[in-house]
Amino acid sequence: MTRLRRDPRTERAAARTSGAERPRYDLALKAAPSRRPRRDPRAEAAAQRVPAAARLRLDRSQFGAATVVATHVPERQTDKASPKPIIVENPDFLVLVVPDMAGGRLGEHDRQLFGAARELAGKTGATLALVGASSADLGPAGADRVAVVARDPDAYDPDARAAEVVAAMRALDPKHVLFPESADGGDLARRVSVLTGEPLFTEAEQVSASALGRPARCRKVEQRSVPTRLISVAADSVASYSGAPREARNEQVDLASGPAKTAGAIVSATRIPADPATVPLALADFVVSAGNGVTDLDMFRQVVAALGATPGASRVLCDAGLMPRAAQVGASGTVLGASCYFALGIAGAPQHLQGVADCEHIVAVNTDLHAAMIARAGLGIIQDAQLVMPAILEELERERRETGT
Repeated sequence: MTRLRRDPRTERAAARTSGAERPRYDLALKAAPSRRPRRDPRAEAAAQRVPAAARLRLDRSQFGAATVVATHVPERQTDKASPKPIIVENPDFLVLVVPDMAGGRLGEHDRQLFGAARELAGKTGATLALVGASSADLGPAGADRVAVVARDPDAYDPDARAAEVVAAMRALDPKHVLFPESADGGDLARRVSVLTGEPLFTEAEQVSASALGRPARCRKVEQRSVPTRLISVAADSVASYSGAPREARNEQVDLASGPAKTAGAIVSATRIPADPATVPLALADFVVSAGNGVTDLDMFRQVVAALGATPGASRVLCDAGLMPRAAQVGASGTVLGASCYFALGIAGAPQHLQGVADCEHIVAVNTDLHAAMIARAGLGIIQDAQLVMPAILEELERERRETGT
């Protein structure tokens, strides 16, 4: 039950007797109770209890839900309207961004590239993304314009890509052109520099509208330059764009003005995907790990194979000899750089969380609502991993039958 809280000062003032030289109080008088409610911890705990839990679990996000307020307080608006996209109608200049977009999606390095482009564009310029396929993430990443160039996503033709970038430069006349300093992006940037005859500032770690910076001589010297037209940005050096989403308006680009296409030296090229079961954890893109909450390791291996992922494990299973030491994830094992990490029955020790700090997406399954891995995950499933694994296999089998693959 909720009781009204006493106010000793108000009671003392009401019991004071007037007309006396010294303060006198009539203890028979009682002041009206305060309107401030008294908390009822038992009622709050009952409201915070998580149903269908084997042990007592309390959802602390519901703190204070059982408190009764004496006066009426209008409810807050919990639904926040999504911010309106920023529109740059007539930009003074354009900053052309050429992301890698491996697999048709923006990677972390690509997002950092848009952050550098926004620094160069400022308030009066606009960024234009030259991509092979449109994506809904381009606007939130910081793209004001999007130019889609139809190409085979699986084909490897660096000469044709360089010719496309040169044609876009001639058609749009951008002030700056940004490339990621990666295996494909760095190669493309150097090919464009050769075709245009313009200098390329490589591996930029400091990007602003007034200067570019990069380390040299084993990082003992810092080289600085005014922003050139062609720039390649190093990974993990510039912050991603974190402002309001941009418009990402479709832009038509005439690529007919590019250099004439010639027969390249590459006759044919085929991308051969690595076997996820044998790829090292440090290079894996999708990792599924088992923790102390997984007892059926045979089913765990079936789930890993069905998802096409690389198997991992917590230190507890590796110390017990149930999983190989090479599969250990964490600061004392392998630090991951995967796009997606799926943790089954892992509570989330500090060393384990250090190993998945660079993962882009984390999905966790655990019976403990307050587990550290659940708090770190973007998607948390409060359930026993032994019940979730057969459900995953059943859903994958149903999808396979429907699609016929």
